[in-house]
Amino acid sequence: MEKGFENESTYKKFLEMGKESEFDKLFDDAIIHVKREFGKDYPIFINGEAVKMPETLEERSPIDASLIGKFQKGGRETARAAIASAKAAFPAWSETDYKERAGIMRTAADLFSKNKFRIAAILSIENGKSRYESIGEVDEAIDFLRYYSNEVITNKGFVRKTKIIGSSKKTLGFQGSPGGSELISIRMRPYGVFGVIAPFNFPISISIGMSSGALITGNTVVFKPSSTDNMTMLTGFEIYKIFESAGLPKGVFNFVTGPGSEVGDEISANPDVAGIAFTGSKGTGMGMISKSINAGQHKVFVVEMGGKNPVIVSKHADIETALNGIVGAAFGYSGQKCSALSRVYVEKSIKDEFLSKLVERTRKLGIGDPLKKENYIGPLISESAFNRYAKAIDESKRSGRLLYGGNRVRTSMNGFYVEPAVVEVNHDNPIMHTELFAPILAVTTYEDIKNAVYMANDTEYGLCASLYSKSRKEIDYFSANIRAGVVYINRLSSATTGAIVGKHTFVGWKWSGLTGKGTGSKNYLQQFMREQSLSVSK
Repeated sequence: MEKGFENESTYKKFLEMGKESEFDKLFDDAIIHVKREFGKDYPIFINGEAVKMPETLEERSPIDASLIGKFQKGGRETARAAIASAKAAFPAWSETDYKERAGIMRTAADLFSKNKFRIAAILSIENGKSRYESIGEVDEAIDFLRYYSNEVITNKGFVRKTKIIGSSKKTLGFQGSPGGSELISIRMRPYGVFGVIAPFNFPISISIGMSSGALITGNTVVFKPSSTDNMTMLTGFEIYKIFESAGLPKGVFNFVTGPGSEVGDEISANPDVAGIAFTGSKGTGMGMISKSINAGQHKVFVVEMGGKNPVIVSKHADIETALNGIVGAAFGYSGQKCSALSRVYVEKSIKDEFLSKLVERTRKLGIGDPLKKENYIGPLISESAFNRYAKAIDESKRSGRLLYGGNRVRTSMNGFYVEPAVVEVNHDNPIMHTELFAPILAVTTYEDIKNAVYMANDTEYGLCASLYSKSRKEIDYFSANIRAGVVYINRLSSATTGAIVGKHTFVGWKWSGLTGKGTGSKNYLQQFMREQSLSVSK
C-alpha cells in the first residue's frame, strides 16, 4: 500500500461490517432522490460561466428511455471558446504550487466520497450499470484523485536537484571538459491545454482519471463527455460541479457538451490544444492522431483504445474458480468494457465439462432493470449496440455454434435488453478478433499451452489476459510470453476486469494504447509532463 493512500472500497467495507442492507438502502434512497431532479436544462461551463446554446441534446436513460436532462449542443465555436479559456488560465495554474494543486484534488476526492451514493445512482440511471458496478466506479474515481495527489506530493512535484562541482581550470568547451559550478534542476513541466474526451462506459472514473492526471500536473482542461448516441453528460456535469466546489480556478477545467464531429474534432484539430487524453475505439483514437499529424501539429496523446481480451483454461485449472472469474468478466455491465473478457481458449480434454458448467452459470444470471439488486445484466447502451450484438449472433449461427443466449429479452421497459451469449467458433472467426462491446463470449479449444498463448496473442489488441492453471510450467510460460498489459493468473473474482488503483497498472499494449504506461500507477502522471533540465552556473 502506498504511504498516505488507501483504496475507498465502499461495498467491501459495508460487507465486512455486516451492513449490506444499509448499503442497499443508501443506494435505493439515492435513486429516489436523483430521479426527482431529472428533466432540467444543464449548461456548458466556459471560464466558470454557464453558457446556453440555441439547440439542446436530450439525454435519456438506456434503462427505460426516461428523460434525464437537456444539455447544450455545442459546436466548433463553443470548443474554441473553451480552448481559449483554458489557454488563458494555463500560465497561472502551471505555476501554482504542486501542494496546492494536490490539495484541490484531495478536496474533490472528499466531495465525491461524501456524495458517492448520489453520484452512483445518477451513473446507474445514465448508463445502465448495477449498483455494485456504479459504486465501484465512483470509488475508482476517488482512488485516482487520492493516489495521484499522493504521487505528486511524494515526488515533490517531480523536481529533483543536483549539482556539478566546479574546477579552477578554464578550457574551451568540449564533452567532459572542466567547467564552473552548476546547480541543476531536473523538472517535469506541463504541456498546456489538454482535451479530455471521455467514454460512455466509465464516465466517472475514466473521466476523473484522465482529467486529474492533466490537472494535478499543471495542465488546463477542456472536458467533453460522451454526447452522441451513448450519452453520459449528467455525470460530466457532476464532475464539473465537484471540481468547482473543490476550488479549481476559473478556466482551468471547462465543460463542453456537443457532437464529436464538431466539439471533439475541434479539440483534436485545434493548434492551441497541446495534448489529448482519450478512451474509446481504435478507429476514433487513430483518426485524431492522424488528423493532428497531417495538420503538422505536435500533440501529446494519452489514449486507451480497446481490447479483445482472452482467457486460457487449462486441464490443470480449478474449474469452479475459472468459471467464477470468467462469467463475471464476460457479462458484467453486459460486456461493455474495454477490459471485458470476450475469448476463451479451453484445453480440449475438458471442453465438454467446461462448456456445460459455463452455460449453466450463464443461464442463471438475472437480466432486467439494473437498479434492482437481483439483476446482474442490464440494458445495452443504445440501439447501435443492440444491432452490433444481433449481427455477431447471426455470424455465430452461420459459422459456429450458439450454445446459449442470443435473444432480445422483452421487458416492460423501453430498453435494449439481451441474453448473454456463449458461442463456439474457430479461432479465425471474426468474432474472435473484433471488439464487440456486447455480452458475447466466444469459446474454442487448444491442445498445448504454446498454441493457446499463440492464439491469445493473435489480435491487434493487448489490454488484458488471464490464465487458469495450477501447473507451474504453464504459469511460467504464460507469464513470459503473453502480450498484454494487464495479466491475471487464477483470479477468483474476475478474469480480466477490475484493476485496483495503486495495486495494478491498467495499461494497453499494441493497439490498446500508445505509451506503454498505465492508469493508477507510478508512471501515469509523467505522460502529462515533459522533462526539462535547468542549469544555473555560479
